[in-house]
Amino acid sequence: MIFRKFVGLIAAFAAIAAAAAICMVAIAFAIYAALREVVGPAWAAAAVAGIVAFIALVIALLITRKVRPKPVKGDTQNLTAKLIDLARERPLVALGAVAAAATVAFKNPRILTAIIAAAFAPRPSPPKH
Repeated sequence: MIFRKFVGLIAAFAAIAAAAAICMVAIAFAIYAALREVVGPAWAAAAVAGIVAFIALVIALLITRKVRPKPVKGDTQNLTAKLIDLARERPLVALGAVAAAATVAFKNPRILTAIIAAAFAPRPSPPKH
């Protein structure tokens, strides 16, 4: 059940990414066709590259401007906060760790299943005193 939900989520993200890519290509063709007669083919191609790069920059800034996780109640230094701090301080080390973990996880299906189960498992309630 968890795996099915995970696969459905990945399929939805892939469909959205494919639709966005198709839209970007269609916009690029439209801009090129409009500018080709005005400034020539070389400058039209350069303008399309500049406009698409600007759009990508704006989207990246919008996505990454609020990347601060909400602190968990009663836990000032949880594992997620520590990992995010590590990624901010040393992005190349974090990228290498993610690549290594992904390689290990995909080579061993048991580890991948455990990671997915842990990601979607409900948080345990705190012990009552």
